[in-house]
Amino acid sequence: MANRRLAPAAEQPQSFAFTPENADWARGQIAKYPEGRQASAVIPLLWKAQEQNGGWLPQKAIEAVADELGMPHIRVLEVATFYTMFALEPVGRFWIQLCGTVPCDCCGAKELKAALHERLGPSGKVTADGNFSWLEVECLGACCNAPMVQINQDYYEDLTPESLNKLLDDLAAGRPVKVGSQIGRISSEPKDAVNTLTDESLFDGSRVSAWRKRFEQTEAAGEESVKKDEAASTEARVKDETKPARPSSGRANESNAVDAPAERASAGQAPVKPEDQAEARDAKAPPAQDPAVEDDKILRSEPPHHPATIGAGDDVPEGENPEARADAVGTRPKGLAVPRDDRPDDLTKIKGIGPINQRRLNDLGVWHYDQIAAWSPQEIAWVGAYLAFPGRIDRENWVGQASDLAGSKG
Repeated sequence: MANRRLAPAAEQPQSFAFTPENADWARGQIAKYPEGRQASAVIPLLWKAQEQNGGWLPQKAIEAVADELGMPHIRVLEVATFYTMFALEPVGRFWIQLCGTVPCDCCGAKELKAALHERLGPSGKVTADGNFSWLEVECLGACCNAPMVQINQDYYEDLTPESLNKLLDDLAAGRPVKVGSQIGRISSEPKDAVNTLTDESLFDGSRVSAWRKRFEQTEAAGEESVKKDEAASTEARVKDETKPARPSSGRANESNAVDAPAERASAGQAPVKPEDQAEARDAKAPPAQDPAVEDDKILRSEPPHHPATIGAGDDVPEGENPEARADAVGTRPKGLAVPRDDRPDDLTKIKGIGPINQRRLNDLGVWHYDQIAAWSPQEIAWVGAYLAFPGRIDRENWVGQASDLAGSKG
């Protein structure tokens, strides 16, 4: 394996940006992941950047993907340098990746490597005609058809130095080539003669039919014969098992509890002692909690994230009066004294608003979806500080959710 390093500065482009079509595609990939997990799209975005850049990843493309996902540049560089599917230097028109791990190595990968080195020169270098470059990589997952190479997007398997050289001749000349096994093998079937699973009854259904017939005959015998067999088995077991029902484990016989309610009643006493009754009266059952209320408490206890709204920082003093704290970072939204038509909207349909937060918003005069949908950044900052979780409104997109709910409400 060659060292994984970026191409020299002289070969690096000055900038990189996705085309409009690829930018739309990238946004679609990012949208597949939940809020806060956009970094999961790093591999598909790097793959698309490599494809757009002619088959290799320059430094500016890595940085552009990092900026798109809000990741540190070094984290995306770590991904790009780890996976050999990403080429870090310019490649030829046909980029050959030679699998060099154990199965391929045992089946002739060394000979393929020697053939590539003799024909194309050292790995990582593009030939003078610009057609080929090659690299030895880790397992490509076609072990049963070893040895093999991947050329651009296709696998070529069951290779020899001779068949590999012919394949490269055909690619250079623009002639059609056969993808997959080069010896006519289909998928992962045995390389030579088929010596196993040769019984045709395994595949024509007759074996399964025989099994089904046997089960149907057993069932047709009826439950009566089964009962007879069980009875005979029980009788035989009783004859053989002469031990008493109570196991002789050597433990002392347990005595009856002398202070149990039944014992007290038989002795003419009250079944429950007065002190036990008093203790039961004094005990208070824990109040049942609405699951939504519990969720709201959990959400309010999580550490605040860095907010996207300007002014709603984490440095808001917690000890101040909620309104004073909120006034320091934003503008209080206008509220209504009562809901319109005396019909408030169910604000708990907005993800992140539980029953407690709904009551607090109602206290501020916020009763309807369209009120939240109209909040400005300064008003978002004020409400976030007032509710003591700055940044959460942006993170959970209350405004967007409220806008959608208001639209569906009509």
